[in-house]
Amino acid sequence: MPVSASADPSCFLSGLFGLAVEAADPMRVVAAHLPQRPKGRLVVIGAGKASARMAEAVEAHYGPCEGLVITRYGYARECQGIQIAEAAHPVPDEAGVAATRRLLDLVAGLGPDDLVLALISGGGSALLCAPAQGLTLDDKMAVNRALLASGAPIGQMNVVRKHLSAVKGGRLAAACHPARLLTLLISDVPGDDPGQIASGPTVGETSSPADVQAILRKYGIDLSPQVRSVLGRPSTVVSPDDARLETAETRIIAAPSQSLAVARDAAETAGCEVRTLGDALEGEARDLGAEQARLALSLTDHVQATGKPLLLLSGGECTVTRRGDGVGGPNAEFTLAAALELNGHPDIHVLACDTDGVDGAAEVAGAYAGPRTLITAREQGIDPTAALARNDAHSFFAAIDDQIVTGPTLTNVNDFRAILILPSRG
Repeated sequence: MPVSASADPSCFLSGLFGLAVEAADPMRVVAAHLPQRPKGRLVVIGAGKASARMAEAVEAHYGPCEGLVITRYGYARECQGIQIAEAAHPVPDEAGVAATRRLLDLVAGLGPDDLVLALISGGGSALLCAPAQGLTLDDKMAVNRALLASGAPIGQMNVVRKHLSAVKGGRLAAACHPARLLTLLISDVPGDDPGQIASGPTVGETSSPADVQAILRKYGIDLSPQVRSVLGRPSTVVSPDDARLETAETRIIAAPSQSLAVARDAAETAGCEVRTLGDALEGEARDLGAEQARLALSLTDHVQATGKPLLLLSGGECTVTRRGDGVGGPNAEFTLAAALELNGHPDIHVLACDTDGVDGAAEVAGAYAGPRTLITAREQGIDPTAALARNDAHSFFAAIDDQIVTGPTLTNVNDFRAILILPSRG
């Protein structure tokens, strides 16, 4: 690390976040998993915030390839042969629908000597968009927006998405049959379940339309007649034992646990004691922020006794139940809630960021909070409690210049949270 934890806590935590992102860079992790070229055609497809960078890594290994991947606006990379399409995230758009149609056309008619290489990462749920028969893009967008505002965990959101799609829930794998299929996954979901990453387009699915209806009822999401009609008929998700999946292989090549481990090792090298609280934590962002802040407060005596900085690390994916009309995201909301709980404690510092560089729908990775966060805000006439109440954490941290802005990171292994407790200097 370029600085010690005590000399510049904000820079230290930002540096750890940078190392975590770097560990999941596709240029570092893709090549080791690439097979020899097949006898027949090699077709590269993919979707997600990391997919263009993954495609770039594939061509760095093989040279120019045939294919198409779909990534978020602003996340494109220059490739030699693979086409890069950009579309909207987190709510899909017509560009995503058109690109998905082209992608499906590309894998049609392949044979058993051909190999499809699928590059899938977080964000693919919105970017790989083919509404189920009887649905329009507007129908899917309405359900997607309602889910994003409901506080539903990502796993349940993805179950809904699979049953309203013509490409998710294993259907993309079925479309590639009888070609061999190798899916390389960068995980952004708690637990690293391949069926949840980008809503499992190449992985078999066991859920039913009844499961979807139960989720939508739980979160009070109204259904249009078209959505009700789709959920009222037998699902076309592909069962894990479907014969069309027999030639499909899936590998996770980067995951949150690996990135947290890199940050942990760097912090220990810098002289910190490190406790990893888990790489798959979920729940309401503000509740988890307050909970981890209370844990940090409870450990201050331990830090004072050892004389060593203590770092609490965690990953996963928090959610935000929309209560107000502010601009926020789960990482910024986590940080603001933690700052309020810490109430200006002089020895505790917090950073929470999304490794894809986008917290919620804002082009901001996350935020930092330290001993002066609440003081600075109140000096500027900003009420932190009111900001949290109206889900306006991004505006709050922008006003006090404590946002973390990275731009596109070209990868996505979910949230990175770090709380640093320093020995008191008093």
